[in-house]
Amino acid sequence: MWALRRTSSIALRSQTFSAVTFRPSFPEHKTPFSTYTDKTRSHNPLPHPSGSRILNTYSSSSSTHSNTTSNHTYSSIAGTITNGEKEQEEEDDDNKLEDGFSELEDESDNESISENDTEVMGPKVTKTNQQKRAFSEIFKAIMDSPFQPVQKTLDNWLEKGDSITRSDISIAMLEFRRRKMYGKALHLSEWLQSRKQLQFNEKDYSSHVDLISKVHGLQAAEKYISKIPKSFQGELVYRTLLANCVITTDTTKAEQIFNKMKELKFPITPFVCNQLLLLYKRTNRKKIPDVLKLMEDENVKPTLFTYTMLIDIKGQSNDIDGIDKIIEIMKAEDIEMDPKTRSILARHYINFGLKEKAIIVLKEMEESNLQENQWICAYLLPLYADLGSLQEVNRIWSIRKSNPMVNDCVNAIYAFGKLNKVDQAETVFDQMTKRFKRISSRHFAVMLKVYANNKMLEKGKDLVKWMAEIGCPIGPLTWDVLVKLYVESGEVEKADSILRRASEQNRVKPFFNSYMVVMDEYAKKGDVHNAEKMFYRMRQDGYVSRLRQFHVLLKSYVVAKVPAYGIRERMKADNVFPTKSLAGQLAQVDPFKRSLVSNILD
Repeated sequence: MWALRRTSSIALRSQTFSAVTFRPSFPEHKTPFSTYTDKTRSHNPLPHPSGSRILNTYSSSSSTHSNTTSNHTYSSIAGTITNGEKEQEEEDDDNKLEDGFSELEDESDNESISENDTEVMGPKVTKTNQQKRAFSEIFKAIMDSPFQPVQKTLDNWLEKGDSITRSDISIAMLEFRRRKMYGKALHLSEWLQSRKQLQFNEKDYSSHVDLISKVHGLQAAEKYISKIPKSFQGELVYRTLLANCVITTDTTKAEQIFNKMKELKFPITPFVCNQLLLLYKRTNRKKIPDVLKLMEDENVKPTLFTYTMLIDIKGQSNDIDGIDKIIEIMKAEDIEMDPKTRSILARHYINFGLKEKAIIVLKEMEESNLQENQWICAYLLPLYADLGSLQEVNRIWSIRKSNPMVNDCVNAIYAFGKLNKVDQAETVFDQMTKRFKRISSRHFAVMLKVYANNKMLEKGKDLVKWMAEIGCPIGPLTWDVLVKLYVESGEVEKADSILRRASEQNRVKPFFNSYMVVMDEYAKKGDVHNAEKMFYRMRQDGYVSRLRQFHVLLKSYVVAKVPAYGIRERMKADNVFPTKSLAGQLAQVDPFKRSLVSNILD
């Protein structure tokens, strides 16, 4: 059933991903995909016809575009496997409690993506009892003693004669992950092992690997795996490590882990293939057809996550025909799109200017009865805002505003801000801060973005002061919005100063995009000196030179009308090769191709 015509040049010469043949050239896009659940773990997948058709879509369609589209993903942005906190937090996570306390997700950027195959030990919670959040006594005890070591709190728990149940541990782990409190979750897991309070299984070990990866890094996690009993060093443990490699975009390590899994003869599952697709979506889209070819050869059936990711990739590549072909394949395979998939499809239709098609998709999302499935409103709010429909935003918000979740508030703030209704955005923000005790910097950031987009500098500064007063951590996300706020207000030097102090005074580096916003502003002014300085500081903070950086740097030289000596050699040293548009910039700043006449005319 796989034997359909394929372009021979994309065939894998080796199952080792360091030696595959590349085909199409896709544009780099910094926002990872991060959303969908991939629960398929069949060890004996059946042959299916869709794989060849997807592969042909990538082989034959013209997907090499120079432009990318940006996604306003305020809803359901998650991390790859085991990232733990879906932003659709109050609803989605409770639905994932199963027979273990490990939590494995199938992604997402510091700006993202996502997105999730979550497996957590504990009682099964269904949609009907979602509103009654499962409660954990252990979680409450730890949270009630914030300044006491977790191990001490738990030792006191045992001394009082209180019991330890797997269900309680499961819920506690889920709550810590939801809040991204991975350090406390790791201390709890370490305590369980050292006190032998639970008989660990592979899911538990895999959860521990994930937490170590997040807290101490991949090397420490890999070292821990070597200490796990051999009988539990299975596919789940290694795929957890693989997915954490994808989270950190460590391509070399991810390929090493994938090849190690092949050596250990673990099955090639949809989860593993989706992780590779997610990795190459971020780093090298030329390899995506090779992963699809691998899926075809191994008879690995694409999941909803696979299709959704491919739709997103096609959309980011401005390939509307490619999106339509993937949808046709999904229909032929009876793959039903979920609300998140539809929201991504609608987003790309909006970006393409296909408003009528976007509205059809949004109405399909509403067919599930919004009164009974109010969580879908979080997807609809920003999309209707991007369509410019205040009436629809007000209608959707009226369904949720009496009893909203945090994510509803975040999306409503974005929606009203997008429509320049700052007063309404502020009203929702006030409601959110009063209703929920734990408001993170992420929640403040969405209001800050509203102020930035409306050039309301003083209000933005006051909000940051409030964050500091209540002890809310101010990190890369806040810096990013502050930088945009000052740039939009014409104070690029102040934005530059914020970045410099943030880099010097904090262990966590600013976002890549924060630097680029400032660097681009210098480039627009032809300020070569400061553009070069920003380029150098990015390298100091560990950001490897990319095509986009050279584009902006060369723009500063073009605007200033000065030659860029040695720029080709610098690009070659950084393994950056010119695209057509970059070659045009290089020609303009090449000191050896400028004639006397052109110099006089300039």
